[in-house]
Amino acid sequence: MTRKKLETMLIAAGRDKRYTQGSVNSVIQRASSLVFDSVADKKRATAGRAAGELFYGRRGTLTHFSLQEAMTELEGGAGCALYPCGAAAVANAILAFVSAGDNVLMAGSVYEPTQDFCTNVLSRMNVSTTWFDHTAGAEIAALVQPNTRVVFLESPASITMEVQDIPAIVAAVRSKAPDAVIMLDNTWSAGVLFRALDFGIDISIQAGTKYLIGHSDAMIGTAVANERCWAQLRENSYLMGQMVDADTAYMASRGLRTLAVRLRQHEESGLRVAHWLAARPEVEVVNHPALPQCQGHQFWQRDFSGSSGLFSFVLKARLSDQQLADFLDHFEHFSMAYSWGGYESLILANQPEELAAIRPATGIAFSGTLVRLHIGLENVEDLIDDLAAGFARLTPN
Repeated sequence: MTRKKLETMLIAAGRDKRYTQGSVNSVIQRASSLVFDSVADKKRATAGRAAGELFYGRRGTLTHFSLQEAMTELEGGAGCALYPCGAAAVANAILAFVSAGDNVLMAGSVYEPTQDFCTNVLSRMNVSTTWFDHTAGAEIAALVQPNTRVVFLESPASITMEVQDIPAIVAAVRSKAPDAVIMLDNTWSAGVLFRALDFGIDISIQAGTKYLIGHSDAMIGTAVANERCWAQLRENSYLMGQMVDADTAYMASRGLRTLAVRLRQHEESGLRVAHWLAARPEVEVVNHPALPQCQGHQFWQRDFSGSSGLFSFVLKARLSDQQLADFLDHFEHFSMAYSWGGYESLILANQPEELAAIRPATGIAFSGTLVRLHIGLENVEDLIDDLAAGFARLTPN
C-alpha cells in the first residue's frame, strides 16, 4: 500500500474506531485497574498485554494505544514507548540496551541532560562513554570498540545546530559493530522532517513536549523502535515503570493533527528571521540548517524534508553581563524560557565559555555570544521588529 502523504497521515493515524468510539478524537480512558468479565478474558488480556490488549493501566489504555499506534505509523517503526518527558525517553532507551562493562558512543553536542546522564549515571553503572566530534562522519568507525553497545546521535546538534551525516555514520558503525543499537534524538524534526528509521537508525527519540504537544503545557517523551529493538525497549521501559497519564497522551494525539501546518509556519517564519539575521552587521554566523553557512547544511539538504523553528546565531562580540541583560530583558514578543516547540517565540543566550564547559568533545570555534531562538507563530514582521529593537539596545546612545 502506498504511504499516505504526511498531512493525511497526521489526521488519520491512531484514529481507529476502537480508539474514538464514535467521536472525532480518541477517548480519554483514565484507569489503573482494568476489569475482566471472565477468566477467559483475563487469560486473553494477559497473553496480549504487550500487543494492545487492555491489561493494566501501566501497560496503557485506549488513549495510550491510539498515540502509540499513530507515532509508530508516522515514524515507520514496530512500536512506540511513552515516557513522562524527553529526558526520560533518552535515559530509558539507553538503559534498555546497556549492561556493566558496555560502552556508549555519544555525539559531543547532544542535549546537556543527555550528557549529564552519561557522566553522572552511566559512569556509576560501569558503563563508559566515548565522546566524538558532532561533525564526524565515516571516521567514527575508529572509535567503535568491541564493547560499544549504543551509538547516540542528535541532528541537528543542541544549540549549535550542526547536522550530522547520518548515512555515513550508520554505515561505519554497522561495519564494525552490526549489533550496536543506534539511537537518534530526533526532536528538532518532530520525527517527520527526518525519517530516522528509513536511514538505518534503530530508535528515534523525541521530547514530545516540544512540537508534538505544541502548546507548552504538557510534557511527554516518545521512542519509536524498529522490529529488531522494539520488544527489548518495550519490556525494559515497562519494568522501569515508564508511562504517561491518559490526559497527556490525549493532548499529544491532538497535537499531531495540526503538526504539519504548524511546522510549515515555523519553517517559513524561521527562515525569514534567519535570512534577516544573516544580513545584520552584529551577527557573525547564523546556525540554521537550511542556510549554507551552517555546518552540515549539505546533509540537511540531502536528508531532511524541511526545517523547524529552532536555530541559533553568534554575535561578533561577546556581550558583557549588562549588555546581555539589556538585550534580553526587554523583548515584547520573545520570552526567555527553556524548551521550545510551542506556538510562542523564545530566546536564550550562551556565552562561548559556557558552551565550552558542556562540550567534552567539540571545540567551540567562536568567541561571540550565542543566541538561540525558537520562532513561533506570531506575525514574522513583529518578531523582526522586536529583534531590531534588541540590537538597537546594544548600540550606545
